[in-house]
Amino acid sequence: VQLQASGGGLVQPGGSLRLSCAASGNIFAINDMDWYRQAPGKQRELVAGISRIGRTNYADSVKGRFTISRDNAKNTVYLQMNSLRPEDTAVYYCNAAIYSGGPTARDYWGQGTLVTVSS
Repeated sequence: VQLQASGGGLVQPGGSLRLSCAASGNIFAINDMDWYRQAPGKQRELVAGISRIGRTNYADSVKGRFTISRDNAKNTVYLQMNSLRPEDTAVYYCNAAIYSGGPTARDYWGQGTLVTVSS
């Protein structure tokens, strides 16, 4: 199983970006899908999460600006980021709890995609 993240880049403050993360491989089902981020010198933090049935949660710092969504048919999770701020600069990682036929789900991580918010 692999998670492939994409969509990062350089954007000016107030701008928008959309991140994508596609899971591939031996997948029976996917439970929660999440986005984390890690800024230089800081710990990795949860940005947003979405359950298989679409229930979402967000970090307080991104509420009202970021929207997480998923396409179960494509095994893909998205993060629409609007009104970006310099403090949103970080490497963004996707995470997913994936069943590959066994009784328990396993956590998988994408490779990370860099988001830089700067003028």
